[in-house]
Amino acid sequence: MLLTNKTTNIILNKEQLAETFISGCKMTEAIGVESEKILVYKDNYQAITYNDAAKILDSFDDNWQRVYENGNLIGLKSEIGTITLEPGSQIEISLNPYEKLADITERLGKFYANLDKHSEKVNAKVLDVGIQPVSSYENINIIPKKRYEYMTKYLPTKGLTPFVMMRETAGIQANFDYKSEEDAIRKLSLALKMSPIISAIYANSPIRKGKNTGYKSFRANSWLNVDEDRCGYISQKLFDNTKNFTFSDYVEILLDVPMIFIQRGDTYFGTTQTFRDFMTNGYMGITACMSDWETHISLYFPDVRLKSYVEIRNHDAQNAKMTYSVPAFWKGIMYNQDAMSEIENILEKYNYEDFITLRKESPVIGIEAKLENICIVDYIKEFFDISYASLKENNLGEEMYLEPVYEFISLKRVPADSYRLF
Repeated sequence: MLLTNKTTNIILNKEQLAETFISGCKMTEAIGVESEKILVYKDNYQAITYNDAAKILDSFDDNWQRVYENGNLIGLKSEIGTITLEPGSQIEISLNPYEKLADITERLGKFYANLDKHSEKVNAKVLDVGIQPVSSYENINIIPKKRYEYMTKYLPTKGLTPFVMMRETAGIQANFDYKSEEDAIRKLSLALKMSPIISAIYANSPIRKGKNTGYKSFRANSWLNVDEDRCGYISQKLFDNTKNFTFSDYVEILLDVPMIFIQRGDTYFGTTQTFRDFMTNGYMGITACMSDWETHISLYFPDVRLKSYVEIRNHDAQNAKMTYSVPAFWKGIMYNQDAMSEIENILEKYNYEDFITLRKESPVIGIEAKLENICIVDYIKEFFDISYASLKENNLGEEMYLEPVYEFISLKRVPADSYRLF
């Protein structure tokens, strides 16, 4: 069977692949935010169905354009961003980038208010937690989206908890611009090191199947057992201050990650060949194109990801005020060279294995985890102080968004410690 290419921009060499990241270099300092929410029925706290999630989306006003796949409503888009249904009918808003936190919080606040209002129509409520508290993936159907259908077939062959991650969890992501290759790699490396430390203070998913799991963040734990090929810390070189890491290195790593599917129009083809093999040999007459590369990048899931921006991914879903603190904290670090240097100096004594260990311990015990003999809650306080001072320099009052986190730090608690199911 010979398949016809129905796309353009055929890949001719590896240099084209690095261009994806090179083209991301820009002088702006904008912030993108993605906030995912879990919805349940009020009477039993079971996860809502796709049909009811689609009804909620369809209740948004006509400023939001409907997005369908094979006749099924799967999202909305407007001038401020997109709203999508995630695999287990979680609802996520992805805002277009803004430079001021006030612009972000205003739009997120309106989205949360509308989501609460529209959820009432199906007797549902929005939860500010990182995992479904009652329903487990066995009772949550995947939404009718081909991408997720192929992920559902592939990921269980690679790990133990991909269905937990896909169908049960919700998180927050913050995205940041970079000015150059050096700046991109610096941000990527630093955010990776900080990720298990910062995710600990945002731990907010202890209850699953109606019981306490013994984890502060079962969501973070589920990511540890999804797919070692595409999750985690990318490369040891990013943790070794004596070695250089480049866009080309990132490309080489992605080239050897197995694919999950190839898309041509509305048709999907499952494949587990590496992208390197696909680029060299094609697939049943299909030649690799840049759109395939972009899809492949989006199916790579490290804790911090490189696209045409740096995407920091490892925070449990929170209430509104704690959600606003996520982009605020990272803005204070990622857009201040001195702040980055301060934290780099603090963390430089630790090696790759230290962070590997911390990444496994952080979901279980949260801020009580240690780097050597130092409890990470002490680092969290120091990091937030650095970010606070950085934001204060801008004279925009944005440091106020960090106050909810300071309340937890002062008590040496995390959101998971205050969690009540009913």
